[in-house]
Amino acid sequence: MSFRKPKPSTANPLPVLPIVASLVLIAFLLLPTLVVLERGVGAGFAGAWLNPVVLEALRVSLVTTAITLGLTVILGTPVAYLLARYRFLGHTLLDTLLDLPIVLPPVVAGVGLLLTFGRQGLLGAPLEMAGISLAFSPAAVVMAQLFASAPFFIRAAKAGFMAVDRDIEDAARIDGASNLQVFGFITWKLSFAFLLEGLVLTWARALGEFGATILFAGSLIGSTRTITLSIYAALESDLNPALVLSAVMVFVAFGLLFMVRVLTKNRSF
Repeated sequence: MSFRKPKPSTANPLPVLPIVASLVLIAFLLLPTLVVLERGVGAGFAGAWLNPVVLEALRVSLVTTAITLGLTVILGTPVAYLLARYRFLGHTLLDTLLDLPIVLPPVVAGVGLLLTFGRQGLLGAPLEMAGISLAFSPAAVVMAQLFASAPFFIRAAKAGFMAVDRDIEDAARIDGASNLQVFGFITWKLSFAFLLEGLVLTWARALGEFGATILFAGSLIGSTRTITLSIYAALESDLNPALVLSAVMVFVAFGLLFMVRVLTKNRSF
């Protein structure tokens, strides 16, 4: 039996038009970011950290996003588990509605929160009578962040729970483990990479939230003015804090995206 030797493959020359188009788009996407870094780091970066505007914005953002992450885990994990493991009437509708804030314009989200929880809103008026005021408060910042960012965690957690081998869980139950033990020692651990990725994306989205926050929570220094709101406000008065905060946001965004890429690449399932 005779075999034909494969013909040596000749590398095709790279097409010029796609390369030019790629370079133009890459330059368009990267150049503004590089300019922000150059101006932000060079605008008295070290000294600007002592500016009260910068410190207050960082404090408000860190506190509110930490609370948002905690609420997201507590409230979002059961929802993600329910969607991943059970099929029920209205499953697709619920899944779609929970993803809606991802594609909804932030301004629309802010209007919805204001009409629902504002002083004259659907639930705001009864809450006001009970002495609870949510609009234009730190609680409103957390609510705006939670509305905009929680769906990212739910999507990632749902994918993680669906990826866990059910046979491993069933084997643990046969050995006498309760459902809570199975979830805590098996399901949670095997889906941890997905959950961590969801938390990273959730925190990034909460940190960058602007539209819903400024409509529902306002921009009060030391109370509701987050990093993004502080950047917007500083552009009208003192440019240096805005440049520094913008550079910080670039570093944070890159770090978070890089972490997500590493987690996605190193998944074992």
